[in-house]
Amino acid sequence: MRFAWINKDSAKDVPTRQNSINRAIYIAYNLIWWIPIVLAIFKIIDYQTAFVALFVLTAIRAVVNLFRNNVLNPQQAENFPLRSV
Repeated sequence: MRFAWINKDSAKDVPTRQNSINRAIYIAYNLIWWIPIVLAIFKIIDYQTAFVALFVLTAIRAVVNLFRNNVLNPQQAENFPLRSV
């Protein structure tokens, strides 16, 4: 919400484009979060291991999102590859 408000107010700023490496990191970052869920559904790993792995990945994502939302300015946040979908 904060970024939508800032982007609305800053119409004079030039929109930034991600390069291919940032885009690949962005896609991998979001796919990695799904790995424990998929492995648990197909019974490759047990549910307890999947829960712990998902908890760790979610905690890491929460810290990264807090950093992105509270430390980076809007242009840096748009180019930051570790962001949620």
